[in-house]
Amino acid sequence: MSIGILALRGGSAERVAALTAAGYAIVEATKYPSREAAVRAAGDSVRAVLTNGRGGLSAAEMGMLPKLELICAVGAGYEAVDVAAARERGIAVTHNPGTNATAVADSAMMLLLAAVRHIRAADRHVQGGGWQDQWRVDTQIIFGKRLGLIGLGHIGGRIAARAARGFDMTVGYFTRNAVADVPYRHFTDLAGMAQWADFLVAAAPGGAGTRHLVNAGVLDALGPKGYVVNIGRGTVVDTQALLTALREKRIAGAGLDVLEGEPSVPPLLPELLAFDNVVVTPHCAGRAPESQTSATELIIANLNAHFSGKPLLTPVPLKR
Repeated sequence: MSIGILALRGGSAERVAALTAAGYAIVEATKYPSREAAVRAAGDSVRAVLTNGRGGLSAAEMGMLPKLELICAVGAGYEAVDVAAARERGIAVTHNPGTNATAVADSAMMLLLAAVRHIRAADRHVQGGGWQDQWRVDTQIIFGKRLGLIGLGHIGGRIAARAARGFDMTVGYFTRNAVADVPYRHFTDLAGMAQWADFLVAAAPGGAGTRHLVNAGVLDALGPKGYVVNIGRGTVVDTQALLTALREKRIAGAGLDVLEGEPSVPPLLPELLAFDNVVVTPHCAGRAPESQTSATELIIANLNAHFSGKPLLTPVPLKR
């Protein structure tokens, strides 16, 4: 008999087909009028849940799934999964670190280049009938400049490699502890790194510990020629402080794939889009066929391991 899986997130047609072929029966939340309706309908028919970091799974939802054994976060983040409640119930939790890191790192460099080189404004100039003679914007290069990274995990490490090897940039990074065997400069003071850097890229996970790491003080330290890019979580950057810094020209611009207020349309998005020196993409940095395939393979591997009594490949530690 197939094992029931509730897909709250990450239920693309290709993934559902792969999970079905692997012997799992998928309950797709998108086919119900609400998330709560999907959880209630799943009831005792499911033993695992697919979700993501932002959507998570609450203690109350776990309580509606009496046979739940495993929660799979389809991305690297799991900040909205009630890990303490899972621990109390003996429910295992996995996540997918690194499966979309290559795509996100590509997107980070794209956003940096697009913001610094004012691609959005140049495109609108051409769309409006203008050409070279009427274009009066001179933009910086990024080659050989200083890049400050917030986080040096799977994604941050790939961004650092692209910056250092592809653009001859000097790379620094801010983390609680230094990462062994990397050639980059470690900072324990974020404002200090921002002051040192030409460009700041946030590649940090969400959660209370990283909320508003990039605040007014950090943006002031980055300075009027500096650009900030966020491909981590929207909550890492204080959006109101960012807007103020942009209005007052205390920073030069921004490239954003994530914003506070997701998964709904972020409330401050219209104000951000008023700036020609800001580029925004709809939290799609990690989307690529290769990322989807890699994530699906890891999800299935974790499911197979759990239901055959083997160790999980990428467990989330359920520490007290």
